[in-house]
Amino acid sequence: MSHMYHYATVTKALDDLNEMGFTYDFNLNEADLIKNPDHYEIQHIYRYEGDSNPDDEATVYGIKSNSGKKGVFVTGFAANSENGAARVLIDISIKGRKK
Repeated sequence: MSHMYHYATVTKALDDLNEMGFTYDFNLNEADLIKNPDHYEIQHIYRYEGDSNPDDEATVYGIKSNSGKKGVFVTGFAANSENGAARVLIDISIKGRKK
């Protein structure tokens, strides 16, 4: 089950996740997320909403793999930020809410 939080900055969300052991960078290693989404669970969702510019909006995911690896993935809300891994994470998030 995921928990959603709202923070003033993406950096604050990343710092909090790092303190909880989410240290792996899935943005740099997203291929396995795309190929094996059922191996991952979103445990935390941090949303950053820019005050004046929608381009400043982002979501930070705290992800845990079946093997116990914990890491983060950061994606923006802009249409051009919707890559393969971001779409998979949205799907994982939606599936998690059905449980």
